[in-house]
Amino acid sequence: MKPEKVKFMLMAADMKRAVSFYRDVIGLEPLFVSDFWTEMRFGDAIIALHGGHDGSRNPTGLSFQYEDVLTMAEKIAGAGGKILQSPQQREGEPILLGVYRDAEGNEVFITQYVG
Repeated sequence: MKPEKVKFMLMAADMKRAVSFYRDVIGLEPLFVSDFWTEMRFGDAIIALHGGHDGSRNPTGLSFQYEDVLTMAEKIAGAGGKILQSPQQREGEPILLGVYRDAEGNEVFITQYVG
C-alpha cells in the first residue's frame, strides 16, 4: 500500500499569525484552517501547522527554493521572521542557502539554485 499524501508539519504558537506568514510571505495556499490544525499547499506539497506550540526553537529540515532568495530573505525579515543565516553560496554547492526562524520558532532553509 502506498501513502495517499505526504505532509510536513510545523508547530504554531499563534495559528492566525502562522497562517498569515505562510500565506502572505512564503506563498502557500490555505486548504483547511482551524485553531489547532491547518493545511496549506504549494503544488502537491502540503505543509500542516499544528497549534498549541510554545514558540520555542524548532529546527525542521524544511526548505523552500526561490528564484531570488535574497529578496525573499528581506521579505521574511520584514514580516517578523528572523534571518539566522543570510543566503550565501557554500563551496561545492550549486545553491545559495539561508536559514530563517518564523515567529512560531520553526527554523526553515531558504535556497536559490545558481547552477
